[in-house]
Amino acid sequence: MKTLHLYLTRQVVATLAMTVTVFTLVLLLGNALKEILALLVNGQATIGLVLQAIGLLIPFVLAFALPMGLLTATLLVFGRFSADQELTAVRASGVSLVALITPVLLLSAGLSCVSALVNLQIAPQCRVAYKTLLFRTGLEQPTSLIAEDRFMDDFPGYAVYVAAKGGSNLHGVRIYGLDADGKMTNLIQAVRASVASDVTNNRAFLRLYGVHEYDLVNWTGVNYFEEITKTLTNRPPTHPTLSVSLSDLTFPQLWQKLRELEKMAAQGNPLERANSEKLREQKRQLEAIRADLTLPVRVQIHRQIAFSFACIGFTLVGIPLGIGAHRRETSAGVALALILVLTYYSFIILGQSLETRPELAPHLILWLPNFIFQAVGGVLLWRANRGV
Repeated sequence: MKTLHLYLTRQVVATLAMTVTVFTLVLLLGNALKEILALLVNGQATIGLVLQAIGLLIPFVLAFALPMGLLTATLLVFGRFSADQELTAVRASGVSLVALITPVLLLSAGLSCVSALVNLQIAPQCRVAYKTLLFRTGLEQPTSLIAEDRFMDDFPGYAVYVAAKGGSNLHGVRIYGLDADGKMTNLIQAVRASVASDVTNNRAFLRLYGVHEYDLVNWTGVNYFEEITKTLTNRPPTHPTLSVSLSDLTFPQLWQKLRELEKMAAQGNPLERANSEKLREQKRQLEAIRADLTLPVRVQIHRQIAFSFACIGFTLVGIPLGIGAHRRETSAGVALALILVLTYYSFIILGQSLETRPELAPHLILWLPNFIFQAVGGVLLWRANRGV
């Protein structure tokens, strides 16, 4: 039995490593291409920054890739196990299916603990760190205060137009000087310019090359300069900050936020001693409104916890379905896994979309896929164990 358990566990772990790697790469491409690749192509990000961003994304996508990989691994391994008649041989030796899959069930429980750690703490932290990295990268770019191919009036006393920009270089620069009434007083045209930004003070320092300056008031002529420097101050002098959504908060942060909202809702209740039926009704309405205040936070808390149990439900469903499929083909197992994953995640998406509808109990909807998958998986496993 020990040898059989070791053989089956090795098969599942090896396939799990492959499937998790594949799903992680696919999910990384989906996240990285739309955000990182654009910065890399425009020369606004180095290879080192891209690798750092991908490293921060791995825990975030691992929260999804781990359950998906485990489901696919169980479907593939037990599909081959059944197709090669190995399961028939094991049963002929007097070993039940439940006894055979015990280490796999223990593995799924252990991976659920890993998923809980990733979902509740590591993934939100890495997601925020990833967004912060991209946010700071955008601000630190020399041209972050300069827009391309449009007139900007963000600089007091000037209207600026830049035909194109690449890296820290600008091309086709026009700077119009404006008086207090907004009338143009002079025009500076430059073939190209290099720019440095002081994001803290919202200033841009332009070094202009091939400059023609026109006096638009007195029309005294055109002045030519090989090179001049211009300082432009942006308005308003705001300091951009990164806002963190509820979905990117860790479990302790969500719990603290929930306590703060509940404390806020409990303060200043003028109806604590209501006696009449009308006042009691008003009190119930007030309490319902205050409950709505905390619902989005509670939905996120339930999502993180419920999603951590996906590995168990996927394993319970994957084993009997893999046995029943009797197929060695990887494509069939992957296709079935994707259908099950889409079914599971549809409940998660539905629950999150209803976070403003307390009457529908969206925080309980998030638990439905776990209950359904575990119940159906238990029944299918019982039938498979009996050979039905």
